[in-house]
Amino acid sequence: MTTVIRERDLEALVVGVTLLGSGGGGDSRAFGRILQRRLGSGDLELLDASDVADGYLSPVGVVGATSVLTEKLPSGKEFSTAVQAVSRWTGQPVDGLMSLEAGGLNGLSALVAAVDMGLPFVDADLMGRAMPRLDQFSWAVAGRSLTPCALSEPGGQVVVVDNIDPAGLERAVRSLVVHTGGWAVLALAPTPAAGATSDAVNGSLARALELGRAHAALPVSAAAPGDVAEALGGRLLGDGRVDEVARYGVRSHAPGGAGAFGRGTVCVVDEPSRAVVRIETENEYLLAMVDGEPVVTTPDLVCVLDRRTLQPIAVDAVRSGDEVLVLALPGPSWWRHGERLAHVGPRAFGLTCDPLLLEAS
Repeated sequence: MTTVIRERDLEALVVGVTLLGSGGGGDSRAFGRILQRRLGSGDLELLDASDVADGYLSPVGVVGATSVLTEKLPSGKEFSTAVQAVSRWTGQPVDGLMSLEAGGLNGLSALVAAVDMGLPFVDADLMGRAMPRLDQFSWAVAGRSLTPCALSEPGGQVVVVDNIDPAGLERAVRSLVVHTGGWAVLALAPTPAAGATSDAVNGSLARALELGRAHAALPVSAAAPGDVAEALGGRLLGDGRVDEVARYGVRSHAPGGAGAFGRGTVCVVDEPSRAVVRIETENEYLLAMVDGEPVVTTPDLVCVLDRRTLQPIAVDAVRSGDEVLVLALPGPSWWRHGERLAHVGPRAFGLTCDPLLLEAS
């Protein structure tokens, strides 16, 4: 069934994609406001691949230091410029868009691009949540090439990349954005809709909207911690105060040294039991332990919510003294099959722990 996004849905959608960010993915609220202005009283359909069966889809999104977006705002042309560049290079017109990742701001950025370009949007993406590296796209994990692709940075420079493996593309993209505006729009090659979505996570934004609506229905001032977890379809790990936040230097665990990111640890003391909930972080929350025992890991979602407002708190925003709830939500089922888990489980981030996932519903 087709999901329709209207202005009244945007707050829920923002919260939903933030939850799918698992503490990362960038601040989605700026793109939420942009989408609100673009939509006005109109609407946007989240289509299935079958709705554009004969069309070619280009996955699009923002890459790089998404925090820089608040300092160096998009001009509005970056998405169309990148899509047009990869279309010219391949000689294939783009008939619709899908997202690179569903978590954080990229859960909304491709929607803005679809509205601006007047193109259909298919509810499929290459992560189903937020993750830090391009070699963790589902296309790459399935053995598909990510090139040719095009990057458009806010200064107007356009770069087309071809004939490079996913780890090499990760290094090339990081190098480009470091020396330009800190971020860029990435558009992958137009691909037949059936093929584009067969190795993708389908229905992520519909799930984000469902999560956001469930979150909005909670009585903020009176919601019991267990009720919050149940309403969101997850498990309560902790209810208490952040005792310590430690942040470490930059490390890389990707093939060939691609994608080096800062690491950290968040410790929460659960008030009812006095248990210590320890969360290992990179760009996202990766692993939660209770009294030293691992209980849930990526690709499931570890989410930290402000106890008073129930709003998700990002990895880079959590502080000592915050009163929080720590929840675990099921991650995308796509990653649970075969060898896919090795690419996004804790060992892919240098954590010596086997994946621990919630029971599949």
